[in-house]
Amino acid sequence: MRKFFALIFIATFATLCGCTGGYSFTGASIPVEAKTISISQFPNYASTVNPQLSQKIYDGLQQMFSSQTSLNLSPEEGDLQISGEITDYSTRASSISSSDNVATNRLTITIRVKFTNRFDPKADFEQSFSRFKDYNASLDLSAVEAGLVSEIVNELCEDIFNKSVVNW
Repeated sequence: MRKFFALIFIATFATLCGCTGGYSFTGASIPVEAKTISISQFPNYASTVNPQLSQKIYDGLQQMFSSQTSLNLSPEEGDLQISGEITDYSTRASSISSSDNVATNRLTITIRVKFTNRFDPKADFEQSFSRFKDYNASLDLSAVEAGLVSEIVNELCEDIFNKSVVNW
């Protein structure tokens, strides 16, 4: 019985070591050759500008890739490259109360992202990502803005990470 389990262990270990698809326990599927990622600042071209938004996206993406992959951050020309721009930052009414007053407002952030994979050009993409959060219309945006922006940026960074290196 002991030999059987030893044989199973060796076969499993050999199979895992033989895999070259860049498997990671975080779900990231990164080419084995890829060692670096470069993430550019996202210029803000939205009609309304949140001055901290570009830095928050940049920091969020760097943190996500450094904590969930073994890629090293490179200032430019990484094996994987992410660049983009902020295209929309807006707030609008999202629901009306029974008395025809605005009940909730919606903060929406949209970014356009370009992803380049030097080892697998089929994985390249250019796409817009948009996320929103609703908030009580009786509140001033400035009172809830920081928290909403943090939540939206986290979701956008997850979307970009999943689209670029997670093949579900």
